[in-house]
Amino acid sequence: MRLRARNRIELHCVEDCPLAAMLRPRSNADQWVVAERYEIEPWVPATEYVDGFGNLCQRFTLPAGNSVLTVESEVEVAEQIAVDRKAPRVPPDQLPDDTLVYLLQSRYCPSDKMEERAREIVQGCAPGYPQAERIQQWIRDNIEYRYGVSEESTCALDTLELSAGVCRDFAHVGVALCRSLMLPARVVVGYLHELDPMDMHAWYEVYLGGGWYAFDATQSEPKGGRIVVAHGRDIADVAFLSNYGPLEITNMEVSVRAV
Repeated sequence: MRLRARNRIELHCVEDCPLAAMLRPRSNADQWVVAERYEIEPWVPATEYVDGFGNLCQRFTLPAGNSVLTVESEVEVAEQIAVDRKAPRVPPDQLPDDTLVYLLQSRYCPSDKMEERAREIVQGCAPGYPQAERIQQWIRDNIEYRYGVSEESTCALDTLELSAGVCRDFAHVGVALCRSLMLPARVVVGYLHELDPMDMHAWYEVYLGGGWYAFDATQSEPKGGRIVVAHGRDIADVAFLSNYGPLEITNMEVSVRAV
């Protein structure tokens, strides 16, 4: 299916503010960027680079005052996400080199402290996709989707204690539990068609049987229509805006529609 995502962000800074943005999706085997538009008002020179996780990043300095970023992307994506309940766990010594970083604990995903909980959750499951699927269902059954509970410093352990959070918190719990079972897992941010309420969204992927599989505990069933913008160890790696000075987001409008 083909989706058109639009993100309009209004910003205010009291002085010139250097900024790194992560707002452009990248073409790969799972999605193809057909067309895009990236507008900065007022216009300032910008450069782009690829970070260590393969994400497209843009650098520029916003002038003092009000600015608007508008990014529109038309992307061909899968209508259904891949599901393979027979996908096995890949032994660590057979994992590709670039997946090993997704076995390590990280700032928001302290997987080294969560193995006991993970073992309880997946008891009786075959190693691999069944474990990842059980973890996803457990999160959905035991953590309430609720705004205003978590904050920027909230990690997966905090979310387990609070039993509530938003999409990034659900993703952190899923990633940390999977990693504690030696299943490489990474946080993904992007857009989901028909998300309600519409916003940028976070979910996670687990490496199983030689490929990455998407999991999203905020949804009642496997759902496609996803535009991936970036992926990383946790949300710290995939912030859509990283400002190096005072900056306020005064408004953000996100829309995703089928073309």
